[in-house]
Amino acid sequence: MTPPCFRLLPLLLLALASLTGLATAAAQSEARVIAAVTAADNERLAATQAGDKARLDAIFSDALHYAHSSGKIDSKATYLESLVKRTTVYESFDYQERTSTLLAPGIAQMTGRVLLKATHHGARSDNDLNFLAIWREENSRWRFIAWQSCKNLPPARPAKK
Repeated sequence: MTPPCFRLLPLLLLALASLTGLATAAAQSEARVIAAVTAADNERLAATQAGDKARLDAIFSDALHYAHSSGKIDSKATYLESLVKRTTVYESFDYQERTSTLLAPGIAQMTGRVLLKATHHGARSDNDLNFLAIWREENSRWRFIAWQSCKNLPPARPAKK
């Protein structure tokens, strides 16, 4: 006679296989979301450099809150105006690091470091920035809802003795 614990073994193996399959499916789903957010961010960069109002309007959430490293805060309307009128022109974005994390269904966080070259009212600006960006899925499309950055400061020099 087979002991009762051995009769349960096939059921336990089946349950384990199902859980493994669910975990794999979840990881693949999260990878697809991260790829979609990265693609949306790449579109944001291209549209920003081009100053393309229609593309920017499509990628920016109506609730956009953009906090520049200078401390200036822009809404969607004021940031769009600056980019379309070419008051601010972004020449290049060079990500040194860009990591995306799915925080909850429909909410993704992107963090990292970017070397940014721009002009604002004709004055050149080269910045090394650490940033936090938030993306939200709105009507089945990833939209840029928040940005906050700060200047990456060089390491402090040791005090002279």
